Amino acid sequence: MNLQQRVRLCALGLVGWSLSLSVWAIGEKPLRIIVPAPAGGTVDVAARVVGQRISEDIGRPVIVENKPGASGAIGLSAMLKAELDGNTIAMGPSNMLVEAPLVMKVPYDPLKDITSIARVAFTSYVLVSSANYPAKDFQGLVAQLKTRKGKSSFASYGTGTVSQYSGLIFSSRENLDMQHVAYSGSPPALQDVIGGQVDIMFDGMVASLPMIKSGMLRAYAVSGKNRSRYLPDLPTMTELGYPEIQFQGQVCFYGSSKLPPEVLAKLQAVIKKAASVPAVQQRLLDVGLEPDVSVDSSALLAEHKLISQRNAAIVKKFDIRAN
Repeated sequence: MNLQQRVRLCALGLVGWSLSLSVWAIGEKPLRIIVPAPAGGTVDVAARVVGQRISEDIGRPVIVENKPGASGAIGLSAMLKAELDGNTIAMGPSNMLVEAPLVMKVPYDPLKDITSIARVAFTSYVLVSSANYPAKDFQGLVAQLKTRKGKSSFASYGTGTVSQYSGLIFSSRENLDMQHVAYSGSPPALQDVIGGQVDIMFDGMVASLPMIKSGMLRAYAVSGKNRSRYLPDLPTMTELGYPEIQFQGQVCFYGSSKLPPEVLAKLQAVIKKAASVPAVQQRLLDVGLEPDVSVDSSALLAEHKLISQRNAAIVKKFDIRAN
């Protein structure tokens, strides 16, 4: 093959690559966003808000499909079965990758078969009790629980979650011998905390914040890296001397790790652009999420690997098993 033929082939390849991106960007096929959670929830709202802006930016319909169940495995499995053209992606919390697969079997490798395209927001966790609980602050809470060693309890929104990890670590550190009570989600767990059937709970900020503001729950501390903008007067667990109780939930877009690099880059660009719009970020703030698009795909993968390793060590230490 002579030089002229090689140049011609390279030119044709570049044209084909450019056309493939153009078809992806302005084609008639809708962009599907699979949400492994019920309609109406926080992640669903976030997906629709960001999805609407993406639709406006690329001039194509964006369809949000809810496929809840199996801690996200149903939705992620559906995404992985779709064509590798970038037209089917998923959006959900990072616990689908770094928590649930550690205690339950899933039909994929969460850190090899799935790539995190872009993070759009994160959320903190908050330690709460009923507003009627005797303890008024964190130190009072510890003292109160110590008077009931072996008789107190903590709720979680599911086995093998950060909600359970935090309670177990806290109970172990203070030698409280607390009973773990697992629920199917935050709402039923919080109702029993409010009703006094369970003493405390480490819960996601999104679910707890409205009940804290309404006076139904009392908040003691947050377990994020920094203080929460929603409850700035609350100390972090790290400030209180519990650096190992530092957890943060992430809301990300996901795709198959087999997506062509150019398609992955295009997806990341349109998602970041949409999620950076002030009106979109305000809607995310309105539902209790903290907007953040500062981390790229490769950094997210590295971060998720570290978090998964940390969580695996916790699961092993406390012998956490699926119900």
